[in-house]
Amino acid sequence: MNDAAFISKQLIPERAAPVKTTGLVGLVRTRLLNSPTNILLTIACVLLLWFTVIPAIRFLLVDAVWQGQDRTACLAENVGHPVGACWPFVQAKFTQFIYGFYPQPERWRVNLTFGLAVLLLLPLLIPRLPAKSLNAGLFFVGFPIVAFFLLYGGGIRGFGIVWTEAALSGLANGFVDGGRRLAEATALPLLSQTLTGLGTLIALIGYALAIVLWPLTFLRNIIQASGKPVWVDLAATALIVSAVLFLVGGGLRNGWRALILSLTTFAGIAVVIAILRLDRGGLPIVDTRLWGGLLVTLVVSVTGIVTSMPVGIALALGRRSTIPLIRVFSVAFIEFWRGVPLITVLFFATYMLPLFLPGNFTIDGLMRVLIGIALFAGAYNAEVIRGGLQAIPRGQAEAASALGLSSWKTTGLVVMPQALRHVIPGLVNSFIALLKDTSLVSIVALFDLLGQLRASFADPVWSTPTTLFTGFAFTGMLYFVMCFGMSRYSLFVEHRLNAHRRN
Repeated sequence: MNDAAFISKQLIPERAAPVKTTGLVGLVRTRLLNSPTNILLTIACVLLLWFTVIPAIRFLLVDAVWQGQDRTACLAENVGHPVGACWPFVQAKFTQFIYGFYPQPERWRVNLTFGLAVLLLLPLLIPRLPAKSLNAGLFFVGFPIVAFFLLYGGGIRGFGIVWTEAALSGLANGFVDGGRRLAEATALPLLSQTLTGLGTLIALIGYALAIVLWPLTFLRNIIQASGKPVWVDLAATALIVSAVLFLVGGGLRNGWRALILSLTTFAGIAVVIAILRLDRGGLPIVDTRLWGGLLVTLVVSVTGIVTSMPVGIALALGRRSTIPLIRVFSVAFIEFWRGVPLITVLFFATYMLPLFLPGNFTIDGLMRVLIGIALFAGAYNAEVIRGGLQAIPRGQAEAASALGLSSWKTTGLVVMPQALRHVIPGLVNSFIALLKDTSLVSIVALFDLLGQLRASFADPVWSTPTTLFTGFAFTGMLYFVMCFGMSRYSLFVEHRLNAHRRN
């Protein structure tokens, strides 16, 4: 036996404790102080936070004034210490920031509109809730009409048949008048003969359209001669539309679903007319010049976001079209609106557009702004969506075509959903920029949230050195909450739609 010992007679020294890599201590060791460069960056960031965040907290919370009736409560000589934010100013002007100059007795209409918007929007944002198609139809189609009559007021004197007849009759009269003016446009012999022939042709189109409209005009006369034209017009329109949908939907075999849906829709329209008393003048009219504050900001931004999407999709598809005329028009439209500043668009839509309209035709100032912003934002969204369309492999469309899908179904069911999923960050970035750009409407005499804030500074009752900073801090927090909410929800949607790609 060998006397050599294979077992140590001495204890092995203890090892050093492992470096903690989790928690706050681990973060400091592994991310903040693990190298000379990171140490310098950490010190710089701490100093930046110390000289920015700490003074902001002191101004907004510690040294702030929370109660008061006028400017004397926010003056340093009356408080005895340096004064921070003057929150009594925000409390006194809060209703002005939300409603603008909307009449006090009618502000319940704004509250009801906000409530309906939240009630219809939340089910759309929660993926697991059912009936998304019905909810989307109510929010994107029904809600804007109800919101218009709630916020603006007024009633209706007719419905589908009367409106259609009036629009087509106006178009026919416009053809006739335009043809006459075109025939008398110039005194040059050759050009005069050409324009005279063209004007006569246009006028004949107008006369032919007027002749074709005689059944609709006959129905219009019967409806207007009745005691309650709104209800008679609604009933007649409901019967005609429902019958057409019933026949188109398959008749006695498969048309019942379309018939029931149409009758239910018109029944809902009748309920809205009865509740808002639209057949008896409706609610008192509140001119859009009295709107302001957060109301205008939300109306302009939400309308611009919703209406710019179909415009952007149409332009993106048009730019990729194989038809030269559609492609050239889409390219020209996109490049024109992207090459013009938004201020110029708003100014042109407000002050220059009425000069190109007939003398008896006017458009509300807010409506002009909404149209200009929708076209402007649509041009930017078109390029974002086109980038998503180009990211889809050609094999996707070829596979859909091999399955027998038409080009429209291929685009709507296969290509476009994938393209929109790819460009969610870019679209939301455009939406956030549009929300913040609504502050530019103040140059065309529309008082949005920032416009109302600037108007409130002129009140001598609250003229203090800190009023300006308090107002901008309050509106800045409102804008941040809205933009941050959009950003986080888009991130949630992006992760949910791309869940199949994660390992």
